Amino acid sequence: MLKQTLSHKLLQKLSPQQIQLMKLLQVPTMELEARIKEEIEENPALEEGAEERDEYEDDYADEGEVSEAQEDFDINDYLDDDLPQYKTSVSNHSADDDEKSVPISGGTSFHDILKSQLGLRKMTDKERAIADNIIGNIDDDGYLRREIEAIVDDLAFTANVMATEEEVEDVLFLVQDFEPAGVGARDLRECLLLQLERRHHGDIAIYTAKKIVEKSFEEFSKKHFDKIKSKFEISDDDLKEAIEEIVKLNPKPGNSLKESTNSKNIQQIIPDFILTEDEGELNLSLNSRNAPKLKVSKSYETMLRNYADGAKSSKSDKEALTFVKQKLDSAKWFIDAIYQRQQTLMFTMKAILEYQEEYFRTGDETNLRPMILKDIADIVEMDISTISRVANSKYIQTPYGIMSLKYFFSESLSTSSGEEVSTREVKKILEDAIDAEEKRKPLTDQKLTDLLKEKGYNIARRTVAKYREQLNIPVARLRKEL
Repeated sequence: MLKQTLSHKLLQKLSPQQIQLMKLLQVPTMELEARIKEEIEENPALEEGAEERDEYEDDYADEGEVSEAQEDFDINDYLDDDLPQYKTSVSNHSADDDEKSVPISGGTSFHDILKSQLGLRKMTDKERAIADNIIGNIDDDGYLRREIEAIVDDLAFTANVMATEEEVEDVLFLVQDFEPAGVGARDLRECLLLQLERRHHGDIAIYTAKKIVEKSFEEFSKKHFDKIKSKFEISDDDLKEAIEEIVKLNPKPGNSLKESTNSKNIQQIIPDFILTEDEGELNLSLNSRNAPKLKVSKSYETMLRNYADGAKSSKSDKEALTFVKQKLDSAKWFIDAIYQRQQTLMFTMKAILEYQEEYFRTGDETNLRPMILKDIADIVEMDISTISRVANSKYIQTPYGIMSLKYFFSESLSTSSGEEVSTREVKKILEDAIDAEEKRKPLTDQKLTDLLKEKGYNIARRTVAKYREQLNIPVARLRKEL
């Protein structure tokens, strides 16, 4: 049974202006420029340039006031309610119609380069179809991850080409002869072997390297050097020379071609803040791209005054007035949101600067204080989610390099003396200890734990292992060198 009732409820809801500000806060500098350009294109009442202040600056909303200034502007360019919507769009293009748009070239892809090499080989139509399928299944790293049996099925169902696994493997061997060396390999071992095959010209070190990869790849990957020396009856020097040859090889051959083409996207970092030091004084400024000059269109303010008087008697003028007011309000909201974004960014960054002043003056990572989002949120009296949006994807240019704001946030750790230190400081000590270790006998996690305890950091071994993994440092066994 359906029943309608009236009830009062208290709800927390964000206004459109607040939502707009939250979205702008998390946008980095590069995306902000695109966002502003998009807003200017969508709202003709918003313009670039410094605001021209005059006597009418804040009273455009007075519908009864009419200015004598007239602009050569037709409101029908924006409002035309008499035109049915179906007349403004069509979807009756024929499949035979020529496409007039010209795509922008993104450069030659890795797969295009492989296919161009395919055209230089003498093959039957069947072999070419198999080769096309193989190249299509090679990933960006240069590996063939799909099983031969699955490729046979693909050829039968999609290209109506009946081939055996032996025929596919024969064509695969041809593709593996393409540049770069190692392309078309099914695993790392095969990739390294393909590269060593091309380099083997009587060199004993390369010959030894090939035998190690071919016969003892598992021992090599686990760095069981004693087993390898015993198996092949070679000396430390011979093994070292062979390993040096293996290390020179490319584990991802596809990347070597991608880097030589312009198809690879390069992400450019533009700092949101700039920190300079002048005679011992730290100066923080906001990147000028974060402070664009925007203003409300004067022509739209004039139109609002002109339509305000006619709105009392004319329905069309009333509708035009509503439209113009909506655009003007939207423009003012956007300008205010940009201004609030600037203020919030500066307030937050100044709080971080004061909190981590010792680090910004020295550049010494061990001087970083433990700092979490709540610490800064309490200082600037803002919500933690707001601080998170500010820190996300934002960068600061310092005398020590460009750094992400997230870099300055870290958990705290207590020393044996009860002092609170940043986990960043502990990671730095770990990193320095591993850099200085004897590579023949790398420090185990337990030895690193003991080392930290000697320095006054009471940390469990599993925590040391976690920090080491966060620093992308392998275990001691894999750091071993001859």
